[in-house]
Amino acid sequence: MTSKTDEATGPADALGYEQARDELIEVVRRLETGGTTLEESLALWERGEELAKVCRRWLDGARARLDAALAGPDGDEAEDGDDA
Repeated sequence: MTSKTDEATGPADALGYEQARDELIEVVRRLETGGTTLEESLALWERGEELAKVCRRWLDGARARLDAALAGPDGDEAEDGDDA
């Protein structure tokens, strides 16, 4: 008894980066190929937007982890010789 919106947004949040990226690639391919109705195209577009948000969250999280790993033990950036 879920709507199309619930089906599109619920599972997308649970996807890993690679899964969301692969599905997004497929959505874009289907949109570029054409041959879908306006309603189908709109649903694909909405799904693509949700998948892009999921990918962005994963990438932002990865960036934050990288920044934290590169930071020194006191929270400052590790010295890399660029301070001069």
